[in-house]
Amino acid sequence: MAIEGTKTRTVTRDGVELAVDVGGDGPPVVLAHGFPELAFSWRHQAPALIAAGYRVAVPDQRGYGRSDRPTAIEDYDIVQLTGDLLAVLDSLGEDKAIFVGHDWGALLVWQLALLAPERVSAVVGMSVPFLPRAPMPTITLLRQIYADAFFYMVYFQEPGIADAELAADPRRTMRRLLAGTRTDADGADPSAFSANDGRGFIERLPEPKALPGWLSEDELDFYVAEFTRTGFTGGLNWYRNLDRNWHLSEGVAEAHVTCPSLFIAGTLDPVLTFAPPDAGLAQLDDHRGNVLVDGAGHWVQQERSAEVNAALLGFLRDVGERKA
Repeated sequence: MAIEGTKTRTVTRDGVELAVDVGGDGPPVVLAHGFPELAFSWRHQAPALIAAGYRVAVPDQRGYGRSDRPTAIEDYDIVQLTGDLLAVLDSLGEDKAIFVGHDWGALLVWQLALLAPERVSAVVGMSVPFLPRAPMPTITLLRQIYADAFFYMVYFQEPGIADAELAADPRRTMRRLLAGTRTDADGADPSAFSANDGRGFIERLPEPKALPGWLSEDELDFYVAEFTRTGFTGGLNWYRNLDRNWHLSEGVAEAHVTCPSLFIAGTLDPVLTFAPPDAGLAQLDDHRGNVLVDGAGHWVQQERSAEVNAALLGFLRDVGERKA
């Protein structure tokens, strides 16, 4: 299902087909979703950007939704994922774009700004700030930090385990993730979440009493239908490349993001408890600030679309990216 105001096109890169919703006219903006999300996650941003005079491209990224799901884990490393975003840009016939990412999409656009700075006119990360390169491979480091505790990124590493848990009941998975990924979620217990007690990931998330006001039953149904069809392995394979990505990014370890940048997150986003917004500020040469949306959780662009759209459009006006 294409986002309002867009039409879906197919972008092919090295045999991998990506479904991309494209609409509008003006300076290009590419929106990159995270885990476990879809192009649909930008349903509130794309129409607003189109109305403001931008040309918007929103892919279901590889492993997700209407796009292909390669079987090899290494097909989801940072080179492949950033290459996909550049292929989307090429399909628009443009040299540069503003890249906006949420969650894993944020990590992706931050890295793209380092790997291909000539193609990125501005960058916005949501929920995951720019983080400096760790002193050792990511999962190796996390195994040391969480040696006696559960941490979801480590749990995701073994192929088949998390895949089966998340796919066993996609409605439970998406309901708990979308409604419960916030530090004040009903029934949330940080100590229980990290307990090394043999439970999986979704088992640790509280069951919501009701859907939050920003998520309708129809919207939840859309996510459930897509992940019932595709499973979660494609998205999980992004996590299984974290150590590989650490090695692949060695050449830009000390590089700076030189284009204008912005960070947006909810104050109740659990990611901020281990990835503070200012951790990588020293490598952001033209950072225009951190917008922390009070009371929002992890899915900030869906939860608080009006505030996010205002911040995003304000940033784009500030950096001069507007329709001529």
